[in-house]
Amino acid sequence: MKVRVGVLALQGDFLEHVQALRELFNLDVVLVKCSSHLRDLDALIIPGGESTTIGRLIKFKGLDEGITDFVKGGMPVMGTCAGAILLASKVVDRVVGEVNQPILKLMNITVIRNIFGRQKDSFITKVYVEGIGDVNAVFIRAPGIIDARDPAKIISYLNHPVVGRVGIVAVQGPLLAVTFHPEVTSERKLYEYFLSMVKN
Repeated sequence: MKVRVGVLALQGDFLEHVQALRELFNLDVVLVKCSSHLRDLDALIIPGGESTTIGRLIKFKGLDEGITDFVKGGMPVMGTCAGAILLASKVVDRVVGEVNQPILKLMNITVIRNIFGRQKDSFITKVYVEGIGDVNAVFIRAPGIIDARDPAKIISYLNHPVVGRVGIVAVQGPLLAVTFHPEVTSERKLYEYFLSMVKN
C-alpha cells in the first residue's frame, strides 16, 4: 500500500513539496486545505511561506485542532522554514522581538524569525544533520532554532559568520522542524528521514 503524504496548501511553496515527493518517491500526495483532508494520511508537511499568514489561515479553517489531533495520533509532521516556526512553542522576531502570531505549539523549541536577515541575505550551503549526513540547504529568510527542551532535540547546527552557531533542524518524536527548504533542492535524504517516521 502506497504512503499518502499531505502537504498543507493554504499559502507558500507547497507545490514544490508535492513535485519533489512525486518525482523522488512516486507517492500519493494530498493538498490539505481543511481538516477533513487529514483523514487517511500517513504524514503531513507544513511548507515555507509567510508564517503569520499560514498561521491565521490554519486558525480560520479550524486546522489547528485538526493538526493537533493528527499529531496526538502519532502521525509524523515536518515543518520547513515557516512550517518550523508554526511547530514551535515560542517565536520571536530578530528585529521586533516578541510576536503575537498564531502558532501550533507542538514542539518544545524556540525559534527566531529571519535570524539570518531578509531576502537579500539568502544563501545555499552544505550542512550535517545527525542521523542523515550532509545535505544541501537553501536558506531564504530562514528562522533559527535557539532552544530545544525535552523531548525536543536539535540535530543540526549552522555556524553562521554573523549569527554564530544556531540550530537549523530539530526533532521531537515524529515531529521534524527544518529551517531551510529541502523542496528547492529535492533533498532526498531529508525526505527519506521524514518518511522513515511513518508507521509501518
